[in-house]
Amino acid sequence: MISVLIPVYNCAIVSLVNTLHQQLSAAKLPFEIIAWDDCSDSQFTAENSQIETLPFTSFEKSTVNRGRIQTRQLLSEKANYDWLLFLDADVIPKNSDFIQSYIEVINGNQDAIYGGFAYEEKSPQRDYTLRWTHGTAKEQVDAAIRNQKPYKIVISGNFLIKKEVFVALNSQIKGQNYGYDNYFGALLKEQGYKIKHINNEVYHLGIDTNAVYLKKTEHAVDTLLTLFKNKQITKSDNDLLKTFKLLKSFKLNYVIAFLFNRLKPQLTTNLLSSSPSITRLQFYKLGYMCSKDIQK
Repeated sequence: MISVLIPVYNCAIVSLVNTLHQQLSAAKLPFEIIAWDDCSDSQFTAENSQIETLPFTSFEKSTVNRGRIQTRQLLSEKANYDWLLFLDADVIPKNSDFIQSYIEVINGNQDAIYGGFAYEEKSPQRDYTLRWTHGTAKEQVDAAIRNQKPYKIVISGNFLIKKEVFVALNSQIKGQNYGYDNYFGALLKEQGYKIKHINNEVYHLGIDTNAVYLKKTEHAVDTLLTLFKNKQITKSDNDLLKTFKLLKSFKLNYVIAFLFNRLKPQLTTNLLSSSPSITRLQFYKLGYMCSKDIQK
């Protein structure tokens, strides 16, 4: 029995919900689909409300913008079943057996199952290349590799989790900023929950512009640094945090911060171009973290 939960903000979900509903109906198991709109513009709510005509499907609406974390919490509390399948609104299943692939592994001893992300092979228009380049390099990873370090690539846009586990962990996350997937993965690791990764990807369709994604990247680093400074992350497989802690232990974070501030204009020019470099993006994140850390 599965509750499919979709937080929505300014995104059309009719095609996604129709696809899921067809697969769930074919699987012949009890299910529900709940989409929760986080105070989107009226044209999106009007279009998306069509999904309520489907059996076992509901469309909830917030009158204020609560953010993804609170919206997911509301969805989990509304859900009737013990397994929650969370999907971002801007995705679509890669395969026609998407639901069946989750069902086949649901009776194992794992607490959460991550299906993975995929990106269309064709490179997008020049203003959208940074998100696509990062996604294809760092998120589109085979399950065999993800399972080697299961808490490292934890993407909240496509995962199945026990309701009791999600409610317990998500309620510990306070904040509205971008970048809490790392914290969720760290909480899973710290508290000993078992994760399994499978090749059951969704295509990520809602790619941000280069400028928007670079700003979101900064927000994610801000979140990670705050969690570190507040000692909220004690165990993590995050490469950025591990490198930062190593540099800081030798006081080399000052050197990286200095280089970052000198090179930031050139780095930004590359990252906003049609051919952004992943290496430069990784250095940008590290340099930004070091720079923010030493600011008074």
